[in-house]
Amino acid sequence: MSKAVLDINEKPTAGQLVTLSFQHMFAMFGSTILVPQLVGLSPAIALLTSGIATIIFLLITQFKVPAYLGSSFAFIAPILIAAGGLDGNGASVNPGNAMIGAMAVGLVYGIVSLLIWKTGYKWLMRLLPPIVVAPVIIVIGLGLAGTAVDMAMNINGEYSFKHFTAALVTLFAAIIFTVFFKNILSTMPILLGLIVGYIYSAIIGIVDFTPVSEAKMFALPNFLIPGVDYEFKVTSTILLAMVPIVIVTISEHIGHQLVLGKVVNRNYIKDPGLHRSLLGDGIGTFVSALIGGPPKTTYGENIGVLAITRVFSVYVIFGAAVLAILFSFLGKAMALVQTIPTAVLGGISILLFGIIASSGLRMLVENNIDFSNSRNMVIASVILVVGIGGAALRFNATFSIEGMALAAIVGVVLNLILPGRDNKEPLLEE
Repeated sequence: MSKAVLDINEKPTAGQLVTLSFQHMFAMFGSTILVPQLVGLSPAIALLTSGIATIIFLLITQFKVPAYLGSSFAFIAPILIAAGGLDGNGASVNPGNAMIGAMAVGLVYGIVSLLIWKTGYKWLMRLLPPIVVAPVIIVIGLGLAGTAVDMAMNINGEYSFKHFTAALVTLFAAIIFTVFFKNILSTMPILLGLIVGYIYSAIIGIVDFTPVSEAKMFALPNFLIPGVDYEFKVTSTILLAMVPIVIVTISEHIGHQLVLGKVVNRNYIKDPGLHRSLLGDGIGTFVSALIGGPPKTTYGENIGVLAITRVFSVYVIFGAAVLAILFSFLGKAMALVQTIPTAVLGGISILLFGIIASSGLRMLVENNIDFSNSRNMVIASVILVVGIGGAALRFNATFSIEGMALAAIVGVVLNLILPGRDNKEPLLEE
């Protein structure tokens, strides 16, 4: 393994700090602002809370883990379900409901981290084997496929060739940056794809710059405070829409910690411990939801930057978090983000949601899941059809479990009750 340019606790020069921090901010920027755009929340508050959550994570992990926390794609569909969808202007109908669900997710992270602290993590590995987690990840990606294509092709429910060309330009730009670039540009294909698509959209005249001209240079993000901006009322529908997805996000978290540990030559499962990193993720998500931001997760894009630059310094990650917080108050810049055409978002979503589904397939392959085994075939099949088919378990008008949440629960239950379970099989090898 090549030597680090700057190791975990080494301080960069002022010039290095600024340039390297900007690099990390741009790596996560596209993905972090895309999630709120898709679910009708504020991109500014998502950017602000990503910075705050990252600082919280660094504090809880004792400044040992150089990870950046951004908006989680796993919660796109659950947020839309909990919030009651989008209104005619593309805004979330009841965003407060999604925030309540995200707070509950953060609390579950905290409970799991406490259990890991007291009992170790092996039980969690056995509870969430690849045969459960991978099909649920596939469901998350493919379940959103229709949404991505509709955004790319249709405007107000009608097909638009002009808008679809913008989606295709965005899609192919992101593909080119992903496949043909091997340097730092390959870590930010979403941001670069959005930029290329936006420029093309401006050329063909489908960008409305009015919000930018009307926006102030500096502006407060649109905070959502419980008890002030919405009624804090916890319901079973909100909890069941959001909380079961932790089956995937906790697995994703473990995977990121293992990959990051290999990149920086540390064992983060043992030091500072999975319980600390998971707690950092959970508290970051909880605090984010308290002020109106989406759930958070550690970002693979920033792990990619670490691998390429060999700069592992937590000071750089901290600097990126501070820059994100400052950037969220730039009213003109945030207004510009909100003028991104729906078709451009759709184009990038086609690639992104496909990658999510493909990562589930990759997990199955890498873990050598044997589909000649009828047990594996049954679990995967049921999860896929229940999740993608949109099955719902409705007990009354206010209590139901739907879609991917139901698929995740069914998968865990089937894995526990069907004979032939390998109790020694971990999710990932340490």
